[in-house]
Amino acid sequence: MCRVRRREASDLDGCVGVLAEVHDHDGYPVNWPARPGEWLTQPSLIAAWVAELNGRLVGHIGLSRSSQGDVAPVLWSRRDDVPVGQTAVISRLFVSPSARGHGVGALLMARAAREAQEGGLHPVLDVVASDVSAAALYERLGWSLLGTVDQQWSPTQTVTVHCYAAPVRSDTH
Repeated sequence: MCRVRRREASDLDGCVGVLAEVHDHDGYPVNWPARPGEWLTQPSLIAAWVAELNGRLVGHIGLSRSSQGDVAPVLWSRRDDVPVGQTAVISRLFVSPSARGHGVGALLMARAAREAQEGGLHPVLDVVASDVSAAALYERLGWSLLGTVDQQWSPTQTVTVHCYAAPVRSDTH
């Protein structure tokens, strides 16, 4: 059984371990962070959650305020003619390769999107274009492609990313 709960400080080492598995298996993140624990707790973080499958930590997701350089909030803002500040960025989503196929990613996405929406924010995200399985998940969940852009991550690295926005909720409560 899969359970999603708010991430606690004591979960960080386990999250870094799962992130290392994902990096070895899938190459995510593209650039391994020098301090992965800090990478998971970026300053703009609103909240983060972990997923446990049969009591074992198997996944992670974060929800952050938009920061300089985030393209998805800008694209959504332009498309819907609303301030960038009305977005929240879903980030740092990863699921252990051994736990895939159990709906863990979808449960984490639902939890983060719900938190954003309950806070009056519209969830957006970006994903490297080469991560076709993540893009397929977002599209299965009804997220819409806002655009595809090239981002300069360093003087020698340009990466193509797809930017997505969550479906607009039809309820008003």
